[in-house]
Order: sequence, then structure tokens, then C-alpha cells
Amino acid sequence: MPCHIARYKNTTSGKLGWAVWDNGFYDIKIDSPDTPSFLRHGRELAFKMQRNLADYQDMLLNAEEIEVLSPITKPCRILCQGSNYPAARIETGMDPHAKEYNTLFHKSDASITGPESDIVKPGHVKLLDYEVELAVVIGADINQSVTVTRDNIHEYIAGVVMVHDVTARDIQIPQVQFYKGKSYRTFCPTGPYLCLLSAQETQYLEQLNLKLSVNGELKQQDHSSNMIYKPHETLSELSQIEDLAPGDMIFTGSPGGCALSVPPKAVVKLLGLLPEAVKWKAFVGKQAKNPEYLKAGDYIEASIVSDDGKIDLGIQRNTIVDQ
Repeated sequence: MPCHIARYKNTTSGKLGWAVWDNGFYDIKIDSPDTPSFLRHGRELAFKMQRNLADYQDMLLNAEEIEVLSPITKPCRILCQGSNYPAARIETGMDPHAKEYNTLFHKSDASITGPESDIVKPGHVKLLDYEVELAVVIGADINQSVTVTRDNIHEYIAGVVMVHDVTARDIQIPQVQFYKGKSYRTFCPTGPYLCLLSAQETQYLEQLNLKLSVNGELKQQDHSSNMIYKPHETLSELSQIEDLAPGDMIFTGSPGGCALSVPPKAVVKLLGLLPEAVKWKAFVGKQAKNPEYLKAGDYIEASIVSDDGKIDLGIQRNTIVDQ
């Protein structure tokens, strides 16, 4: 069985710890200050507990006394994929079937926040967008090029976690600043659960349902089987250019349904004739009229669940607040 892990803080004592989640939080008696340490020293203990939870009833925590934190700690590397779902490509005017290159970029780990933390909208940001994603969590040191397949990916990953790749479109696109537009503090709600996968369970990477709603209205919905570049392909490619270590994350792309809208091709062609400053001022002005962009007070819920329900990465609940 997949093993769901939570990182928590006791709201009374301030104690930080790790727990197995299975209709309750079962404390893992291990001193691991961060995710890499836990993955190196606590993973087997977590699987052992999960298989025999009846023997660990004395470890059950009072859920009212703990705050669930991001299961991924800082520092870590965050590598991201863009335009990795056909529906998302269609919305941005791309060929949904083309497989010419994998769009890869970084996101700052300073953006990581808890699964129920507020998302702070910087005062200068006008176009704040939502992007639920599945993240693959690295479980081994990778410091050379490797060939990863569906059959051996368990040698390189520890499991999966839900992330929200919040994006300031008016920074990302006009300024051509993917890193900056996606990296403001609180722009990456993570968790609540890190699901550890055994060698036999990595098949779940392509059996997951992603959903995100804003103010109760479903905005994004897709299935991980639709990813254009699968996790093993992306990990192989990234190993050619990046060292990775336990606790690092690879975001696998967001479904369609984001607030960002692309003008018709004729309008895009016309905009291309304008000076850069005029073109992007017009772009931001047009996009700002779109009510789908996030604003203070908006409430977001996101979830990722496997087809058979054996993996449930929990629910993220976040509210947008102004800086």
C-alpha cells in the first residue's frame, strides 16, 4: 500500500514531527529535521508502521493539537515543466500533440508554504493565476546522466506530493520571467501529504485525478495519464543538466483551465507589430479585464486522488490575501 506521510507542528509545545496518515496521524518516533533526513532514515520505518498500524495505537496524535505543514522542507530544488497537458497547450495556442521539446524551468523554494496557508498577492501583481500540479519527490542522489524508465523510476523517486504553482502572469509573460513570476513567497502551497511509493506502486504516477476549484467553482480537472512528457522521461532529461537529491521536487505541469487567455492568432500577429512596451501594456490591460484571475478573498481548494482511491494527497485550502 502507498504510505501517506505528514509533517506537523504541535500547536501547544511547538514540537515538529512526522506522522503516518491513515484516518489519523500516527507519530513516527524519529528525529529528522528535514525532508532529506526523513527520506534517508525514516522511510522504511514509515512503511513498517503503515503495514501494522494496529500495533501503533499509542502513537495516535490528537488532530486538534497539530498543524499540518508542508512535507517538503527548505532548502530544496524545484524544477518545473510547462505546457505538459494537451488541454493546457490548446488554451495557449500550441499544438497539443507536438513533442518537440520539454519546457523546463526553476521555481524558488522560498515560495513553499503550508497546505492551508494564505497565498499573499504582492501589491504590484495584477494577474494572479492558479495551477494545481503533481510533483514527483526525488528519493536518491542523482549526480550524473541516467536513463530512467517506468520500470526503474522507483530507484530515483521517493513518492509524490500535491503542489500549487501560483503564478503572476504579468511578471512571467511580459518580463519573460518564469522564475520571478512563480517564486514570490507563499506561491507554492505544498501537501498536505507526501505519498511514499514502493517499486510496485510507481504505476500510480499515471493514474491520478487532479482538480482545482475557486470559490466552489471547478476550474481545472485532468488525469495524469495525459501528461505529454511522463515523469521518467523528464527525470532522464533533467539528469543531463541538473544534480538532484532527496527532497527535491519536479513539478509535472498543470492542466488546462487557468485564468490566462491567449488572444486570437490575428490579434497576436497585430500585437507583434507594436513596440514591446506598447504590446505588453495592451496585453496586461486586456487580461486585467478577465474576472478569472485571483483576487483578495478568493478561496481555492485542490485535490489529487488515484483512480482506485488508494492514493489521496489530501485537500489544499488556501485564501488569497493582499500584501
